[in-house]
Amino acid sequence: MSSGAGVAITLTLLATKATTPLLLASLGGTTLFLFGLSTTPAAQPRAVFGGHLLSSLIGIFSVQMFGDATWVSVFAVVVTIVVLLLTRTVHPPAGANPLIMIQAHANFSHIALTVLLGISIISFVAWIWSRLGIGTKKYPVSWSQPSPPSTNWSIWGD
Repeated sequence: MSSGAGVAITLTLLATKATTPLLLASLGGTTLFLFGLSTTPAAQPRAVFGGHLLSSLIGIFSVQMFGDATWVSVFAVVVTIVVLLLTRTVHPPAGANPLIMIQAHANFSHIALTVLLGISIISFVAWIWSRLGIGTKKYPVSWSQPSPPSTNWSIWGD
């Protein structure tokens, strides 16, 4: 499991050639989900791709429109939480993306060159690794499983 994670993150770092490792910080958490918690809803492709892409877009849009003031970071994280819950694409590591994109002053090219390429490589390696006979579950469990599985988001119960 950890060997596969090592392969995935190494390939991602080499392929994306990010100008700063900060742009890939949330992908470390994604690697943990895909190789350690691969059956959870948050590890399925809908959440991984949707969560990373949406949260990165929100961060980039925010920094491009409003700059990098503290209130912009707060605004971007709050918007990200709302959007990921409404679209049911919650992937916890992606929650860091708005902050990462704002601090890096990222532009829209980072979506394809860093985020999309990075999550594609990690997901592809997880898919292959799960079929090498290491473990009993194949990744992904479901391509379209919503995360969270229900629309009851309250931490206080029903």
